[in-house]
Amino acid sequence: MEENLNTPVSGSYDENSIQVLEGLEAVRKRPGMYIGSTGERGLHHLVYEIVDNSIDEALAGYCDKITVELLDDGIIRVTDNGRGIPVGINPQKGIPTVTVVFTILHAGGKFGGGGYKVSGGLHGVGASVVNALSSWLEVEVSDGKNIYKQRYEKGNIVTDLEIIGTTDKTGTVVTFKPDPTIFTDTTTYDYDTLLTRLREQSFLNAGIRVALVDKRTDVYEPKSDEFYYEGGIRSYVEFLLEGIKKERLNNEVIYLSGEKQDESAEIALIWSTAYDNKIMSFANTLHTIDGGTHEQAFRQTVARVVNKYAHDFKKLKVDSDNLKGEDIMEGLVAVVSVKLSDAQFESQTKAKLGNTSIGTLVRNIVNDKLYQYLEEHPNEAKIVIEKAIAASNAREAAQKARDASRNKAGIGGKTRMPEKLTDCISDDPTKTEIFIVEGDSAGGSAVEGRNSTYQAILPLWGKMLNVEKARDDKVYGNDKLTPVIVALGTGIGENFDIEKLRYDKIVIMADADVDGSHIRTLLLTFFFRYMPQLIETGHIYLAQPPLYRVSKGKKHFDAFTDEEKAKYIEELGGTADVQRYKGLGEMDPDQLWETTLNPEVRTMLRVTMSDAALADETFTMLMGEEVEPRKQFIEENAVFATDLDI
Repeated sequence: MEENLNTPVSGSYDENSIQVLEGLEAVRKRPGMYIGSTGERGLHHLVYEIVDNSIDEALAGYCDKITVELLDDGIIRVTDNGRGIPVGINPQKGIPTVTVVFTILHAGGKFGGGGYKVSGGLHGVGASVVNALSSWLEVEVSDGKNIYKQRYEKGNIVTDLEIIGTTDKTGTVVTFKPDPTIFTDTTTYDYDTLLTRLREQSFLNAGIRVALVDKRTDVYEPKSDEFYYEGGIRSYVEFLLEGIKKERLNNEVIYLSGEKQDESAEIALIWSTAYDNKIMSFANTLHTIDGGTHEQAFRQTVARVVNKYAHDFKKLKVDSDNLKGEDIMEGLVAVVSVKLSDAQFESQTKAKLGNTSIGTLVRNIVNDKLYQYLEEHPNEAKIVIEKAIAASNAREAAQKARDASRNKAGIGGKTRMPEKLTDCISDDPTKTEIFIVEGDSAGGSAVEGRNSTYQAILPLWGKMLNVEKARDDKVYGNDKLTPVIVALGTGIGENFDIEKLRYDKIVIMADADVDGSHIRTLLLTFFFRYMPQLIETGHIYLAQPPLYRVSKGKKHFDAFTDEEKAKYIEELGGTADVQRYKGLGEMDPDQLWETTLNPEVRTMLRVTMSDAALADETFTMLMGEEVEPRKQFIEENAVFATDLDI
């Protein structure tokens, strides 16, 4: 019988389990090498490193509750009820083992000392890196008898390890404050980002309770969430399917699993009516966002198995070619989770798994068990294959539409600009900007009110295509989107080339109402799906036209909110004329320049994506059947950026 990787390990976990590989070096000088960046992503990575250590205790069978608390002043506290970090004297260093863990790089119980069977914290640098990049860090350890505490500042020991009380419980509490001199952009944690990660961990570790508690009183209202899923990754796939708002093609989630020696894999998958796929892969509960051998093996083998079944059971014509993998993957929602004792990641951020043996295990599981499932569920298999054939036909049609679009756009190598584009004089792509304007009327005012040297205007009209609900062939041939594609010059999808971008700023300018919000979100969805690099590199902006003009005599103010309107009325003595702008088309050219186009006074929002995976989930949710949440996207995914335009 194969060994269960989630049962408690038999090896001891004490001061002899911790092996020191090398001393702590200048983490503070090169933090990006260890946490990816010193921006928002790296800031959140500090929490993940500490939580991952607690998850390792859960994988070893000694922890079933993890709590993350967000405190005032950017402070984080992570508590678990595991065994507690060993406090005995480390035989190699002659100091308490917990001190070794937090002050020496590459020190941990995951290098073959018998403390862990599988672990995400392979490199053993997590605790010490978090310590090095924090203004201060305190660790409390309960070993069933005593409570120990030690404090560090910027990685340096401030107090000796001391006993502060007695207890019959075990566990570890780590409290730290990220150093604002390292994380200069922000030290404010995003609740939803942490929530997504902790929910993920709860799905991947069935039976473990994970809690997130926001106790910040300076900016946020206190709130909390707690997760506990007995269904494991089956529940995860159901959750992802619910998030994309698409119908299922299989009656139930398909679950496949297997083990070999010290490796195991479990896979949950279901096909949906979506036009793209959502495949999440994990190694030792860590999200491998760049995939790796396990995810590659899954994708390749699913395609092979479906093709084999289709030919074996005459679902494809005898002389027809295999369906392409991308067509079979259309609509697939899947979670691939593997556990192995010697996980080989490409970096400390653990974005990609490199073990070849786990790919073999995944291939064998999918080969045998997915084929068996299709055999036993012929009606569902037929639906999956029919969807793949439809995707294949649509892909071929999209290629024809691409070719037709290229032929239409240029003759003899020279691109023809859209008829409705009023271009700027300058051809310096680092200084120009294009305003994509809702409607011909507003477009006319914008053309007259702009600075023609560096501002281009492209009006859009009619109903915008919702790319979330359309296959590629409909996108490439759409008469509303083609002018945008041609004007920007980058191409889209696989042919995207940011070096060919013709404008530095791409500004979506729509009315400040529900319809305008809808149009903005439709355009943002298009950019996210087909030109995500424009968002990642900060080229997409949202114009912010005012809602009111408040005037008295020759003095006037433009108000962007009801609060501003009330403030200006008060400044003008309590009585004033208030004009409600009904739309951009109602403004004359001078007003449009003064309020929305002039870089010296205008307000714009720059759209950013801090987590592509979360953004993908958000876009899918917003562009499904529900209309009401769309406006909320703009508020949550755009950053106030007035200082960028002066």
